[in-house]
Amino acid sequence: MSNILFSAKPIATQPIIGILRIIIGLFMVYHGHEVFDAKAIASYTEWVEPLKGSPNALTMIYLGKGAEFVGGVLLTIGLLTRVCCFILAAPMVYIAFIMSNGKVWADAQHPFMFILFALLFFFAGPGSWALDNKVFKK
Repeated sequence: MSNILFSAKPIATQPIIGILRIIIGLFMVYHGHEVFDAKAIASYTEWVEPLKGSPNALTMIYLGKGAEFVGGVLLTIGLLTRVCCFILAAPMVYIAFIMSNGKVWADAQHPFMFILFALLFFFAGPGSWALDNKVFKK
């Protein structure tokens, strides 16, 4: 046991990355499913400060929620994982750095963590149980 705890060697890296990918993907699907709820989308136009009064507010919110939903589905099944990281990171960058003025240590921790996970999956790949492994023949 101490060999594992006090070693710098990775432990089951690919399965752990795969599990994290699936969980994070499901979180993103959960956040993005509001794209199908017009009342929820309309409520965002009332409190999203940078979009208040903008004629593009509704479009921007639909694009963000759509990206969360589509990106979440792709991440969950592990298809086009690296492309999907850009799809997911874009709205999170907007939320963390525009809407929350870059307060990643306070107000924007949640979206900033999604950015960090997108970076992890971009550089580490999809891990185990990903369609990318079948489609692109690992």
